[in-house]
Amino acid sequence: MVISTLCRSCGQHMDVKDGKPVLRPKYATRLASSSKPPIQHPTIGEASNVSKIERITPVLRLKNFFRREIVKREIECYHCQKLFEVVPDAQSSQCPKCGGYISLRDYEVDHAWRRRIQTRGDVTILKGGSINGVHVQCHDLTVLGQLAASVECSGTLKIRSHGKIIGNVRCGELRVERGAIVEFQGDVHAKSAYIDGQVKAQLTCSEKITLEKKAHLQGLARAAGLVVKPGAKHSGVMEVVRGGADAS
Repeated sequence: MVISTLCRSCGQHMDVKDGKPVLRPKYATRLASSSKPPIQHPTIGEASNVSKIERITPVLRLKNFFRREIVKREIECYHCQKLFEVVPDAQSSQCPKCGGYISLRDYEVDHAWRRRIQTRGDVTILKGGSINGVHVQCHDLTVLGQLAASVECSGTLKIRSHGKIIGNVRCGELRVERGAIVEFQGDVHAKSAYIDGQVKAQLTCSEKITLEKKAHLQGLARAAGLVVKPGAKHSGVMEVVRGGADAS
């Protein structure tokens, strides 16, 4: 039953076959030559350093992710007109100058609304919605329904519907989209105006008024400049005033 044993005299290992000792053959291994450098395996100390680096790298990546600079938005206090910055997801803030409470809530109006809106969020009047007889303070105001109220926008007033707007309007930019027919029954003050529909208004801009090819502006227009595209019309008086830039 014995298949191998050691010599008691010299200690050499031998195989046993058919009851007779047979020397175990010695195999030699020859490595093929290669142009690639040999792979150097890290020592125990180096391996520990590598494992530490592998553990630290995801942590650093996570820290860098949270260290990314947050793009803040600028808002204007509707109590004292102070400009300051807040994070994009904020729902409210406090003015650093006057200490007044500032709502940053967004509104979507899809029915008849008769309450005052005071926010530095955005307001959208959907089709079928209306705001009547109240004062609206917001950042951007988009009108797809009916608006019969005084308006103060620190951003853009965008109109895409027909109707009469009762009350005075103040905004950063006035945009009347193509196909809209609007009559402003109060004074309109804006930094700039872009008109591609039909507008009847007493319009004052500190910068320029741009009339696209489908635009028709009726009434007094005061601005630092007037850009009239081919096909556009202006019926009324145009006064060039000195605004944020030199009059042209």
